[in-house]
Amino acid sequence: MNTPNNTYVKRTQRDYTLGFKLQVVTAVERGDMTYKQAQDIYGIQGRSTVLTWLRKHGKMDWTQSPRRNVMHQSPKSKESPAQKIKRLEKELEDEKIKNLFLNRVIDILDAEHGSNLRKKLYRQGARSLQEQESVSLARVCKLCGISRQSVYQRERRAVQRQLDLKPVKQMVLDIRRYMPRLGTRKLYYLLKPKLEKLGIKLGRDALFDYLRNEQLLVRPKRSFIKTTNSRHWMKKHPNLLKESKPHNPEEVLVSDITYLQSEEGVHYLSLVTDAFSRKIMGYELSNEMKATDVVKALDMAIKNRRYHCSCIHHSDRGLQYCSGTYQERLRAGDIKSSMTDGYDCYQNALAERVNGILKQEFLLNRCKGLDELRYLVKESISIYNNMRPHLSLGMKTPNEVHEKSQQLTLLAQ
Repeated sequence: MNTPNNTYVKRTQRDYTLGFKLQVVTAVERGDMTYKQAQDIYGIQGRSTVLTWLRKHGKMDWTQSPRRNVMHQSPKSKESPAQKIKRLEKELEDEKIKNLFLNRVIDILDAEHGSNLRKKLYRQGARSLQEQESVSLARVCKLCGISRQSVYQRERRAVQRQLDLKPVKQMVLDIRRYMPRLGTRKLYYLLKPKLEKLGIKLGRDALFDYLRNEQLLVRPKRSFIKTTNSRHWMKKHPNLLKESKPHNPEEVLVSDITYLQSEEGVHYLSLVTDAFSRKIMGYELSNEMKATDVVKALDMAIKNRRYHCSCIHHSDRGLQYCSGTYQERLRAGDIKSSMTDGYDCYQNALAERVNGILKQEFLLNRCKGLDELRYLVKESISIYNNMRPHLSLGMKTPNEVHEKSQQLTLLAQ
């Protein structure tokens, strides 16, 4: 693996996060790519590295080579010369109509949208016909009204562009080792200073096309399971955030519970997030949604607080948050309790959004057990807090916003 300065960097298993390994294993077992293609696409070193991950984290039996299915084609029925001539005449007529239609579409696009498709794609199509259909390039160029020189010039530009963009793939893979499902907008923000330093001209839309060609685009995955029971006899607290928004860190903490699955079953992740900086202040992974488990995430958040200011804790009306154990801990920490009006997820949208980021970008793949899942959650939250930029934070990380606010407060004092 070569870096932009052409120095070889040897990687070990510790250089690849658990989330990245599970992402590769899932892609291979789903059939999106072979394990050899995965090694080439992601630049993974070692001949058997991906196979090792498949044996350790995969669901399929990778101890033996998979059998190849043999496709049998039934022989075509014989046809008489007259039938063959009639069939060919019909196919020729169909091709003429199709050719007229496609040319008319290209003319309309060029005239109305200024796409200039005829100039851009004819050269590419001419070379494709020569290579795949064994048609003379000179003949194709003559029929299409273009010169062979233009075809060669286009190919030279494409080769040069490929050489110019060669360092980009390694930059992307270095980031994807920690955040395998980071969106392209945020990825471009992280890459932009490096691209400018190397003098590589690549816009955001061009990066989308580049990642698509390199099979590095991520596919969104959505799911929903209700984990809140708001119909109970316990006391519900009013919503204190209807007309106020946090202006500093730790003025508002939002909490929520989401489910995660492993091969052992369903587990529950409790999160406490700072509403201003989006930093995850506390978390707890457990097999049940008991108040004693959920309160551990709150204890971690209180322990990690750095500011001495009035604080509001906002959550849904779940049993765990209304329980005496949880409310007593809030009072001990001098934190006011605030809750949604009934079961309305939009009134706790920030906590729901943080859940979605973790599950859609970091915790998509099933682990074998609770211990492995705990390690993955800890690793993912650390990357989320310290490395992942947020659009709502001006492309800064949660920790940057949290630390900067602390420095401004110290300067003001």
